[in-house]
Amino acid sequence: MITVCLADNSPVVHLGVQTYFNNNSTIKVKYGVTNFADLERKLAADLVDCVIIDVELEGLNSILKIKTLLQEYPDLKVIFFTNVSDTMYAPPAIKAGVKAYVSKNVILPELENTITRVSNGDLIFSSEVKKAIEILNKTKKSERLYKKLSTREIEVLRYFSEGRKNKEVAKILDLDEKTISTYKLRLLQKLSVTNLLDLINKAKQLEII
Repeated sequence: MITVCLADNSPVVHLGVQTYFNNNSTIKVKYGVTNFADLERKLAADLVDCVIIDVELEGLNSILKIKTLLQEYPDLKVIFFTNVSDTMYAPPAIKAGVKAYVSKNVILPELENTITRVSNGDLIFSSEVKKAIEILNKTKKSERLYKKLSTREIEVLRYFSEGRKNKEVAKILDLDEKTISTYKLRLLQKLSVTNLLDLINKAKQLEII
């Protein structure tokens, strides 16, 4: 039996997923949580085989938290189940140790298949993500922007693209505002632009966000 924790903000998602797996013979949703702090507490008390988690889960303000979680529980399998575009989050997610990135638009049998395959050792990402990574690997080193940008820089860039100010981003990521200013400067330099508007436009053009 594959034991699962569902970590999602939405009660509707919890109800739908738990109902679907209610009488499943190989997969059991052992418990659900609605924020990252509860996820950490639950795992410490009752470890499961797999966590299905939304990128936008309350309290999950950095993919680095997933990396830390997997360092603590190296056998844990993490599946991102989200509506957030995988073109931005999948590459750093792979680096962090996430085993699959699944859109919430899929039918639940596909999620079931993903859980089973991940438990058997497979990595599952969309064809678009695989294609993007292949292109990056074939691109000249100086042009590999995903390689140039750190996970944290990509996260900061995402919040900038949402129209958030330095102070807001600092609060979300629990960092000093000066640190966010430093990240902003690095992003401007790495993408060879001189202002925030051009930074966002270039990031979109390059499909980083």
